[in-house]
Amino acid sequence: MAFGTRFAVIPSLPISKETTGMNTKIRVHATVVATVACVAMFGASAALAKTFRWASASDIPTWDIHSQNNALANGIHASVYESLFYYNRKFELEPMLATGYRQVNPTQLRITLRQGVKFHDGAAFNADDAVFSLNRAMDKTSNFGVYTQGIDRVVKVDDFTIDIFTKGPNPVLLRQLTELRMMDKDWAEKNKSTSPKDIKTKDENFAHRNANGTGPFVLKSWEQDVRLVLTRNPNWWGKMDGNVTEIVYTPIRAEATRVAALLSGEVDMVLDPSPADLPRLRQSQALKVMDGAENRTIFLGMDQFRDELVGSNVKGKNPLKDVRVRKALYQAIDIQAIHRNTMRGLSQVTGTLISPQVNGWTKRADVRYPYDVEAAKKLLADAGYPQGFEVDFACPNNRYINDEEICQAITAMWARIGVRAKLRTLPLVTYFPMIQRYEASIYMLGWGVPTFDALYSLQSLVRSVGAGGDGNYNVGRYSNPQMDALVERIKKEGDPKVRNELIERALLLSHEDVSHLPLHNQVIPWAMKRNVDMYHRADNRIDMRAVKVN
Repeated sequence: MAFGTRFAVIPSLPISKETTGMNTKIRVHATVVATVACVAMFGASAALAKTFRWASASDIPTWDIHSQNNALANGIHASVYESLFYYNRKFELEPMLATGYRQVNPTQLRITLRQGVKFHDGAAFNADDAVFSLNRAMDKTSNFGVYTQGIDRVVKVDDFTIDIFTKGPNPVLLRQLTELRMMDKDWAEKNKSTSPKDIKTKDENFAHRNANGTGPFVLKSWEQDVRLVLTRNPNWWGKMDGNVTEIVYTPIRAEATRVAALLSGEVDMVLDPSPADLPRLRQSQALKVMDGAENRTIFLGMDQFRDELVGSNVKGKNPLKDVRVRKALYQAIDIQAIHRNTMRGLSQVTGTLISPQVNGWTKRADVRYPYDVEAAKKLLADAGYPQGFEVDFACPNNRYINDEEICQAITAMWARIGVRAKLRTLPLVTYFPMIQRYEASIYMLGWGVPTFDALYSLQSLVRSVGAGGDGNYNVGRYSNPQMDALVERIKKEGDPKVRNELIERALLLSHEDVSHLPLHNQVIPWAMKRNVDMYHRADNRIDMRAVKVN
């Protein structure tokens, strides 16, 4: 697109003709709006109401849309809160609360906003909300800095136009905006929620347990770790392809209990059935299973910052700072055994930090160090640990497929080389705040890529910890100035060929440094009743707009 030319208008869905004044926000009593619309919508067709009940292993950690960058939560939030742009089923950008954009110059993006959109409480959406929301995502307590990287400031042009100024050219800005959802400025101010909840503390704001978006569904109730209920928004501006009017989500940690709930008809769909249960589910005449590769890579990170590891028998130094020790841990992992026995073949073994769906992946970068117990023992001996050592090892037990079982298997493998990992497993809601407080020596993490571009992973995982999302999940605090320089160049490089060469160099450097221990890319099977229609997504999110219960 030439700079300074006309707007690129993305085809949009029909919207209401109602608009607001230039400087005011109109509020309508939410109860009245909902009551009138519900009577019109459901009064003559109550029989068409459809409830969709689904389950997975963990609950979302918060309803604050800028607090914790958690994939499950982001997917659920997307049904209630909307972003300026989002992905369609082909993962092409489509307009949501934006209708068009124009690259005024290399560092100025002008976005036009959709008119006639209402928040769930009846307030009108406008540029004040967009500016506020993007600035809120850049707040010091926000965990969404990786999506605001490169943004210098956001300016209101008029009631339905904003300008985003960047610190330099940003080739993935529109894709970053898919995860930055819009919140009502007045609602946030009224309810003392102008700053996101800090996930590193137990403090709460109103937005943590309450929601007020513009999306197709409204938060009706949320009892954390028990039950979440969403109901259809009768005033939604968009077009609903599905027929669901109520969504009931139940977190069920135990794999056997989740499967039993599906088999008994208590739930309509399970997002994460155990690989061990899949043969039985595939044979059921009442069920169907949809398989798909997720753009999520599972890996282990290591504390490469502390001078002495907490809980280790090694005093006065940190074994994980030595690349030979990190490589020994890597080569002691029999990844094929995990793929075959723990994952039952439902994994894609990897040697790098991104999956093949992500821009920047290359075969050259996706190469593992070989599994070799004797080589691992020699590396430990050369590093000064011929008898091994004790180390803390933390894993979630309800976030990734077979996460706890994977960590148990790795603990046994490390024991063969003398590394005595003291495994502790925690539920998602406490695990992620813990690792972000840097309280784990070795930890498991799964990293999906909402932008489908490697910068998202490199900036978050291997860039030194800093401002603007740099190293926001580099909780082992790996640091290499050469890596930092590569990431900074990737952020601004406009030539796709040069940029992808830089990405490959960064991935190869991560491999050489053994910054992390890559395991596999997840293959996600979704199990559901045969009367449920939906499409599988590489980001492991259910598009509730398209779900049909027949």
